[in-house]
Amino acid sequence: MADEELYVPKACNKSKVWQNFGFAKKDGKLDRTHAICKICRAAIKYTGSTTNLGTHLKRRHGEMSASSSDSSMATVAASTSTPAQSISNFFHAPLASNSARSKAITEAIAFFICKDIQPYSVVENEGFQYLLNILEPRYHIPNRKLFTDKEIPHLYEKVRHEIAKSLSNAKRVAITVDGWTSRATDAYVTVMAHYINEEWVLQNHVLQTRPFNEAHTGNNLGLLLKDVCCTWNIADKNPALVTDNAKNMLLAGVRAEINPHVRCIAHTLNLASQKSLKVDRVSELLVKVRKITTFFHRSPQATEVLREMQVQLHMPNHKLIHDVPTRWNSSLDMLERFWEQQPAVLNTLLSRKIKRGEGLASLTEEDMTLIPEVIKLMSPLKVATTLLSEEKHPTISMISPIQAKLQKHFQPDESDLLEISVMKERFRQDFDGRYTYLQDLLYYAAVLDPRFKDLAFLEDDGTKDMVFTKLTAEVVMMEEEASDSGTLNEGQASDSGTLNEGQAGDSGTLTEGQAEVDRSPEEERDDVPPKKTALNQMFGDFLTARAPMKTTRERARAEIIKYRERDSLALSGDVLQWWKKQVDLPLLSALAKSYLCIPATSV
Repeated sequence: MADEELYVPKACNKSKVWQNFGFAKKDGKLDRTHAICKICRAAIKYTGSTTNLGTHLKRRHGEMSASSSDSSMATVAASTSTPAQSISNFFHAPLASNSARSKAITEAIAFFICKDIQPYSVVENEGFQYLLNILEPRYHIPNRKLFTDKEIPHLYEKVRHEIAKSLSNAKRVAITVDGWTSRATDAYVTVMAHYINEEWVLQNHVLQTRPFNEAHTGNNLGLLLKDVCCTWNIADKNPALVTDNAKNMLLAGVRAEINPHVRCIAHTLNLASQKSLKVDRVSELLVKVRKITTFFHRSPQATEVLREMQVQLHMPNHKLIHDVPTRWNSSLDMLERFWEQQPAVLNTLLSRKIKRGEGLASLTEEDMTLIPEVIKLMSPLKVATTLLSEEKHPTISMISPIQAKLQKHFQPDESDLLEISVMKERFRQDFDGRYTYLQDLLYYAAVLDPRFKDLAFLEDDGTKDMVFTKLTAEVVMMEEEASDSGTLNEGQASDSGTLNEGQAGDSGTLTEGQAEVDRSPEEERDDVPPKKTALNQMFGDFLTARAPMKTTRERARAEIIKYRERDSLALSGDVLQWWKKQVDLPLLSALAKSYLCIPATSV
């Protein structure tokens, strides 16, 4: 059909669309059932109207529509003489800015800028423009002003609306607050919301990241938290607060009247570990290793010799790690890397190819004995911090088990070195009393995690039973709080009804008299049994008495018994999806959703 000649009857020349369409001959006659496009040779059904033909031109060939100007149509008609050139021009014709394809690409760029925290100027970068030109040559990249003034604000409002809608359906919302300083030394505060949605998926959203130029006092931070709760309508979601251990953060929780206030477990572990690392001999050891690490970081020649030694000793090509006071576990990371590379490091320091500085102290035999012991002692803290920094799974339920594990790990042992014994003691002194004010909540969270529901980390069976007893009371309290609003509405309706009755009585006693007349003498006598209806006489003996409705406490006890009888979830199992399937435990499921949404850390 590509080489077949097309004909246009004179009667059809009134519409300009026929400059791009014609009929083919079939058995010597024009086939008027289908019009053939001169550009792409597509056969379009023809019923006497050019609507289908014009639509084809508009959808398949861009601006070449039936309403195009004479000059445009002339260009189209001219292009039909060279089909290969026409097809090439079609595929390279620029996309209209309001086309669906163009809009989708622009929205994707806006999403890329936000998701990957890119500067607006990325759209002006040569490499980015080259990439988009390869992917879609017909697309014209808008200037950055379109993104700053329209696309990003539009995307923000869209996402904000979606988050606000999702938050409105949450049973409980936990808030984490953290202050930080940019490289430009500007102070910011980030507030995040955490909750479990209706599909039992843990959600984490940044509600605000805003400059905070005021004094970082507890009062100012508390006002900020109140403003966030009001702005996002979560004040009535029984919010929980998670912050670090700074005094201003603790005062902020009081000022904002948010309870419970959980102190970040990762920050707590870091404080305790820093206390234990300040033991004199250990502190001196860290200074020596830190100086060696700094030497290699500042000397390209020493780094090259170290690389050669690693190759000779068949060791991994790893650089030494420098610790940072504000970075958790960095001192342990520094010791672990040094211990891994110590054969290559020591041989490099003895090499004649480098010049050692005078301040570079040599490690003694006692130092080399102490390093692996410190690593062994502090490693569980690093593992705990990693576990507790999870974002997609509940973490507050792990605090109590980790507490028990660390308390056992830091118990004194006769075989310990003196320095290790002192480190253990200092860690216990700082860590053991940190969560006594919140112990019940942490036990509830642990028992509502099907991985730890047996409370195996508690040695006393009496304590275990007490936790479940308190959990029953917690369920009852939750149900009472949930029904308060409904009870209030019923009370208002009852008050309204009482008022109406009084008004009716005040208006006259005729209604009351009529009501009394309507009552039969038999109904006024207590000794006369009520008459049985025909239905009662015929089927009364088939009816069975309905069991009285159980109280909330009885239902809670029954659910807890079922829960305790079920197998524990594997440690690698999905806690939230496990609860989603427990449709016969509605009370405990609701309580689990309320507790397990609280994160263990504020970062």
